[in-house]
Amino acid sequence: MVSSRCCAGLWVLAMLLACSAGCQRAEPVTWDSSEQVQKLPEELGKIVRDAVVRQSGTALEPRLAGAATPRDEAGRRRLQQHTALGQAVYNKRCVQCHGVSGDGAGAVAASLYPRPRDYTKGIFKFTSMPYGSKPRRDDLLQTLVRGISGTSMPSFRLLPRKELEAVVDYVILLSRRGELELQLASEAEASEELETETIDDYVTTVAERWKEGSGLPTQPLTPQPELTEERIARGREAFLTRGCSKCHGEDGRGHTKDNIGRDAWGFATRAADLTSGMLRGGQEPLDVYRRIMNGINGTPMPGFRSALESEPDTIWDLVSYVLSVSEQRRLETVAGKTTIPAGLIKPYVEPEPVADGGSGDSAE
Repeated sequence: MVSSRCCAGLWVLAMLLACSAGCQRAEPVTWDSSEQVQKLPEELGKIVRDAVVRQSGTALEPRLAGAATPRDEAGRRRLQQHTALGQAVYNKRCVQCHGVSGDGAGAVAASLYPRPRDYTKGIFKFTSMPYGSKPRRDDLLQTLVRGISGTSMPSFRLLPRKELEAVVDYVILLSRRGELELQLASEAEASEELETETIDDYVTTVAERWKEGSGLPTQPLTPQPELTEERIARGREAFLTRGCSKCHGEDGRGHTKDNIGRDAWGFATRAADLTSGMLRGGQEPLDVYRRIMNGINGTPMPGFRSALESEPDTIWDLVSYVLSVSEQRRLETVAGKTTIPAGLIKPYVEPEPVADGGSGDSAE
């Protein structure tokens, strides 16, 4: 029989062996250069990499490209703590899908559809701003709180407000870094050189474009009316005659020969099945209004502002129809007509800020 002392010794040995095999120090987190930078001649690639590090720092000491550093020590310390918190939240909850550098190539990304967002192009699909504009911070916060229906992006509404704010700023940091790297690499490839003055110009351009995100969001041209059966009928007529059905189909399900394309990230994309009940940009009337007016960044979905701003009633008619169609699989129908039960469509109210505190657990 093996003695208890021997058993204890074997247990300790097993723990030491397990620790030596699986508890080794992890490699430091690094931001790898993009494929475009790696394809540059060695000297040009080094110029781009050095410029990006000067502006954005490293994964161990990240900073926001083109942003001024606080002059006082207390301000610098607060900024460092805020950035460190955002990076910690990102590395815990986001990196598996979005990747260390925010390029959308995390460990599980290849098995997901649609693919996780690649932030490094500086493009975000669902914003309250006109097509092509940067998102507002509130847009990114609401995406975190709401999640994106029909995708692997969950709601993180249970995270403390402080963590949500910090991780949004860290995502913006990654996006500005990636966008700067992309533009510098494109310029270096085209010109076969990269002057200091040119680098400074691109840094300024990236920073200025992100300031657009502090502007006012798209607001309805007219107040939201009651979404009635009559509006739904007019909305269907507009849907069929204004080009919407070409991609979304006459029944809204997206089963058309024209419903295929490529997004800004190089992946195949399709117009949404509006009858699925999963409007990824938000379920509220104002969310749908903004998708119609602004389009969806990085996709073939255009904005209809120029075509419809002289017909504000038509926009609300389309909103009524889309909301009606999006519910038709879930709600009962009466006499073959899709109806919107009283109280389902509520006036839009800007969401209240997420309160500090909470359990700190995500909704994954």
